[in-house]
Amino acid sequence: MTENIIDIKHVNFKYKGSEEGLLNDTSLTVKKGETLLLTGASGSGKTTIIRLVNGLIPHYYQGDLDGMVTVAGRDIGKTELYELAGVVGTVFQNPRSQFFSVDTDGEIVFGPENIGLEPKAILERKKNVVSQMHIEKLLERSLFELSGGEKQSIACASVSALLPDIILLDEPSSNLDQGAISKLREQINLWRSEGKTIVISEHRLWYLKDIVDRVIYMESGKIANEWDGDEFASFNKDKINDLKLRPLDVSDILSASCGEACGLKDKCDKMTVLPDEEDGIVLRDFFFAYHRNPYLFWKKSFKENDPNLSLCIPRLVLPKGAVIGVIGRNGTGKSTFLKCVCGLEKECHGVIETDGKKYKGKDRLKISYMVMQDVNHQLFTDSVEAEVLLSMEEDDKERCGQILEDLGIYEFKDKHPMALSGGQKQRVAIASAIAANAKLMLFDEPTSGLDYCHMEKVGELLKKLAGSGNTVLVATHDPELIELCCDYVLCIENGKLGYIRKV
Repeated sequence: MTENIIDIKHVNFKYKGSEEGLLNDTSLTVKKGETLLLTGASGSGKTTIIRLVNGLIPHYYQGDLDGMVTVAGRDIGKTELYELAGVVGTVFQNPRSQFFSVDTDGEIVFGPENIGLEPKAILERKKNVVSQMHIEKLLERSLFELSGGEKQSIACASVSALLPDIILLDEPSSNLDQGAISKLREQINLWRSEGKTIVISEHRLWYLKDIVDRVIYMESGKIANEWDGDEFASFNKDKINDLKLRPLDVSDILSASCGEACGLKDKCDKMTVLPDEEDGIVLRDFFFAYHRNPYLFWKKSFKENDPNLSLCIPRLVLPKGAVIGVIGRNGTGKSTFLKCVCGLEKECHGVIETDGKKYKGKDRLKISYMVMQDVNHQLFTDSVEAEVLLSMEEDDKERCGQILEDLGIYEFKDKHPMALSGGQKQRVAIASAIAANAKLMLFDEPTSGLDYCHMEKVGELLKKLAGSGNTVLVATHDPELIELCCDYVLCIENGKLGYIRKV
């Protein structure tokens, strides 16, 4: 009989400062070598289970904990975090949050160094991990220069180097393009072949449906249902919709909306569709470089053929009152494009022309609002309501309440934003953007970490914004979101405009 390597018995947990429990009499066992998928709505308790298994609860995240959690024979409540380092490895939703080094080589060997291995053993582990994962090209690189998919690969490598028996992944695909997700799937299969026990908390299901042994469906802090992997993979579209989960099959959506930009080889109509200048928002001379030659006496203006350019868009006309999906592979320049448009990159001197006016430099901030990929950088106040009111020219609590209601977060209006789940924080940032009511609204991966139900709500709100006359740019890797709300897709390829076309 296969032994249980994870045993959660009758656990109740409530985060410090929270009035309601997030886990309610939850029991779960995981067999050694099993691959388990945790799914369900945002805030249903998936991440809390991950934190129980790796010991972050109760040693880092404080709260009221009842029940017993045993991992590899250890009582989590009585086991220090450093004692779990070689037993449990975690890949977080945002790999940047788990990096300790500034370069890739240092990050891969950090874990083995930290547990006191001999230098020879450390180098051997690094060599084996790099060879297994085929990441030789990522060595001797700055972590700050890597794309999202490359950062995820380094995070996986750093975990693998510790040779843990249990590997936890919390929304690992949320910021990845289709090519990077395929590589993540390969990595999970490699761990499975090595006999690792794997627990994955995830909303995207299509890449996991045929490689998991069991699926746990969470609802309101409880295990509402569970199925074996084969049974779950056989569910039809109606069954998945009833559960309010993301699709098990997205191949049709991908070929119809994203095409080559998502890393697929499907045929894509690259016909450029641009409105006349007087009917659109015109972007001119959007040139930007992360690495530029130093200047002594004056700033050198960029030219279109400059090889140092990270972004090179001489002219682009955006349709007014439309939702425009900005697509492309990880690291191709989507986020850079959005930051330049809204004026966050000071070295970009592009001009926006709309309604007979020109906006340069900081002036672009007056007509635009951006929701960043990592929303923790733009949550400032001590309550959700105050956060949304901060974005308004004049306080309007009634409108604020309606926005929160539309996004399904009204019940959290008095809570501190940093006490919310990742998906809930994302919706708070989106609520702030809606409250700002800028002409040009930019969203960088607004549905990463969101379940399908809340993705639908975000899609509806983006369409409502466009219907009110706002122009919405949304960088996304979610083909479901493009199908839900986008009027156009704009492809960025290596910092240049690939195409813009109707969906």
